[in-house]
Amino acid sequence: MTGLAAVYRREVAGYFGQPVAYIVITAYLLMCGWFFTSGLFLIGQADVRGYLDVAPTILVFFAPALTMRLLAEEWRNGTMELLLTLPVRDAEVVVGKYLAAFTVLVVAQVLTLAYPITVGLLGPVDIGQVVTGYFGLLLLGAAFLAVGVLASALTSSQVVAFIVSFFVCFGLFLLGKSLPFLPTPLLPLFDYLAVDTHFANLTKGVIDSRDVLYFLTIVLICLAGTVHALQGRKWGR
Repeated sequence: MTGLAAVYRREVAGYFGQPVAYIVITAYLLMCGWFFTSGLFLIGQADVRGYLDVAPTILVFFAPALTMRLLAEEWRNGTMELLLTLPVRDAEVVVGKYLAAFTVLVVAQVLTLAYPITVGLLGPVDIGQVVTGYFGLLLLGAAFLAVGVLASALTSSQVVAFIVSFFVCFGLFLLGKSLPFLPTPLLPLFDYLAVDTHFANLTKGVIDSRDVLYFLTIVLICLAGTVHALQGRKWGR
């Protein structure tokens, strides 16, 4: 755990000691803020539904942008070999980097709490929808970040890592939109695989263990795959 904490602190310092986190968070807030204020002032919709509807799409870009450098940059700069010679396990490296990216995601979500606070000042706010909606966003973001970490472990190019993780995240998101066009026998499978389906369930104000398990499964599979990829590249060199 000491090694994990050291990696975590190093990565958090790397995020906030450079413009990376600030640029990504600012872009996220600007895009989400635009849709929230559009619903608030143009449509007269005083709730957080507009933000919750658009946030998953923005996370498709947000997560790859946060994770593309985590391991790819280490491989490109040749610092991964040095990192792996330290008394730290591969799993600690992966989890430490992942948690650092998740911390940035949490910071971004905390800043968007201004949206439900604004709605609360204008009228009644559905607390259940806000709580489960934000919980769903954290789970969705956690899954997308895990995909991004895995993509970053497979290449030394940040651009390639971004593209791969973007298309995987976008594909999982797009599955839910494509359900009306799929053959009936395939609907149950694709409906379960679609992140949109599980996230939509959470925004209804009900936390179902099956939806939580779905997102956690993606996280665990991707992080385990990252550790395996890290070990494979380490012994292949």
